[in-house]
Amino acid sequence: MSTTAELLKGAAELFPDEVVTSAHVRHLELPSGAGRFALITLDNGFDHTKPTTFGPASLARLDAAINQVEKEAAAGEIVGVGVTGKPFVFAVGADLKGVELLKEHRDALAIGKGGHEVFKRLAGLAVPTFAYYNGAAMGGGVEVGLHCAYRTVSKALPAFSLPEVFLGLVPGWGGCTLLPNLIGAENAVSVIIENSLNQNRQLKGAQVHELGIADALFEGADFLEQSLLWTAAVLKGEIVVERPAVDRGDAWDQAVAKGRALADSKVHGAAPAAYRALDIIAAAKNGDLQQGYDAEDRALADLIMGGELRSGIYAFNLVQKRGKRPAGAPDKSLARPVTKVGVVGAGLMASQLALLFLRRLEVPVVLTDIDQERVDKGVGYVHAEIDKLLGKGRINQDKANRLKALVTGVLDKAEGFSDADFVIEAVFEEIGVKQQVLAEVEAVAPAHAILATNTSSLSVSEMASKLKHPERVVGFHFFNPVAVLPLLEIVRGEQTDDASLATAFAVAKKLRKTAVLVKDAPAFVVNRILTRFMGEIQNVIDEGTPVAVAEKAVEPLGLPMSPLVLLELVGPAIGLHVSETLNRAFPDRFTVSPNLAAVVKAGKRGFYVYSAENGFKPELDPEVAALLKQGDTVLTEEQVRARVLDAVAQEIGLMLDEGVVAEAQDIDLCLITGAGWPFHLGGITPYLDREGVSQRVNGKPFLAPGTASVPV
Repeated sequence: MSTTAELLKGAAELFPDEVVTSAHVRHLELPSGAGRFALITLDNGFDHTKPTTFGPASLARLDAAINQVEKEAAAGEIVGVGVTGKPFVFAVGADLKGVELLKEHRDALAIGKGGHEVFKRLAGLAVPTFAYYNGAAMGGGVEVGLHCAYRTVSKALPAFSLPEVFLGLVPGWGGCTLLPNLIGAENAVSVIIENSLNQNRQLKGAQVHELGIADALFEGADFLEQSLLWTAAVLKGEIVVERPAVDRGDAWDQAVAKGRALADSKVHGAAPAAYRALDIIAAAKNGDLQQGYDAEDRALADLIMGGELRSGIYAFNLVQKRGKRPAGAPDKSLARPVTKVGVVGAGLMASQLALLFLRRLEVPVVLTDIDQERVDKGVGYVHAEIDKLLGKGRINQDKANRLKALVTGVLDKAEGFSDADFVIEAVFEEIGVKQQVLAEVEAVAPAHAILATNTSSLSVSEMASKLKHPERVVGFHFFNPVAVLPLLEIVRGEQTDDASLATAFAVAKKLRKTAVLVKDAPAFVVNRILTRFMGEIQNVIDEGTPVAVAEKAVEPLGLPMSPLVLLELVGPAIGLHVSETLNRAFPDRFTVSPNLAAVVKAGKRGFYVYSAENGFKPELDPEVAALLKQGDTVLTEEQVRARVLDAVAQEIGLMLDEGVVAEAQDIDLCLITGAGWPFHLGGITPYLDREGVSQRVNGKPFLAPGTASVPV
């Protein structure tokens, strides 16, 4: 049997570039004469922008620190041990860069065992142990604290989570076993499964305390001081921490069942992590911790060697790294300042854009439209949203007043835009209308102003072709809802110059959007792929496959919603319009469904109706069913899925050949941030590679071996 030190040494050799976290031990006298105390501080030597992580060498440092305090505790030299982090960061878990390098199941198993063996020693010390969650705590950072006897948390803590399931792992250093035994299965399922599957939702300090994960909550300003005062009171018996008894009856089983239903609704069995985590939580009901740790080790090793986790890490890196340094963006020094923004249109999309520019840039924003009623409605929408932020305590009264004063509406473009640096149009999606609007703006806006279009599918070059200065027109395509979806497709027209493009990227960064540079090609990236995807679903329905079979066929992808529910969200008329645009560009691959046209003509909002009796599940609208004219070719779910995936793989291959984006990675980044496609698919290209679809359709995979997959 390998010792912990040997396990970690072996793992460290596989990961020479680890940013090592030190575990500094210092001693202090606790207040009120409570005794000498050892405080371990986790710190990787960088500021908060490089959070503290645990790789094998970091675990070895913590192991050595525990060796020291274990001896002191046994000798009666200390009364307790505390663990805390550097400013703003407690610890954010395992170092994923190391996980990516693992090629063997036994090495993956060693990482799981190594973490357990080190963290478990905190629970085995001869004196009480305390975790002080002073800053961001995720994954292994949360788990090291769970092995302590007591925990405090800062009110200023911005993010606390066990995000492993989101990435394709399980909380494997005690999380699945200890958390339900501490706060009950229902709350544990909420933290481990529900929050992860809801786009990795984070907890704040107060919620951590409310859930019972932490025993005490203190202000951020003097957090450590207050925690040590509290620690002294606990050690002296002045404070007795009482925790509610955990319900180990039916409530436990119901919580796990609820977790399974949630996982089914989100990933439809497509990604194993949530189910493995739930199995461990279910087994933890008997309170046997070692059995739980062993199950965590096995799950961790199996998942590390699986494609979903590799895709998850790939997706995480795309969002965190590539998303912040867009491929092909011009030198940022070319960007011009933006001190006033104009928005053409005052409908819902335009109003959402006005609110976003206002909140992020905090500069004057002026809306225009064709009549005063629309203008007033647009400004009214922005004011109402600011009032909601005020009501939720997200901004104070001063800020609300200032923001409201910055947004105005006028009918006259000359009056509104004569001193604007950036004007974006969000009017009806028709090329003639957009050309006219841009010509009107060009006539009154300053010579340096960027003219942006929020078109979802039309040619930016064609839109700019009739202007005197087409070089300052740029596509700035947002996704709905604007406040939620991070993607911004920045489209370079044929004549767009570098300064205009650089300004667009600089504005995108201030808007906190993930900007991807795309070529001016029909429907750009997300809408082109989704339209091909939806078009193929529509085709099999038109040919005769029942709606329910076509919809169910793509469930194993674990997409955020089914194709026809997505169509409802987008709006059938917009879906039809984009398919018509793409059909004109690529008639051999993009069809216009006569059934979809009939649904739009009938004024239907979608294919489904929802009723309280049916628990608001989608049911085919009888009126839509009556409109459908279908052929007699009925495909199975497997046949539908193969056809849809082949179509998507073909389209992505063609887009890369056309240079719509720099690389396959940009396609994936767009689908993750613009359409909410899951991390466990890696967007889409890792999944197509993994399932052999890319090879079958294009004769080669999209990504190099070892990218989003286990290295060979």
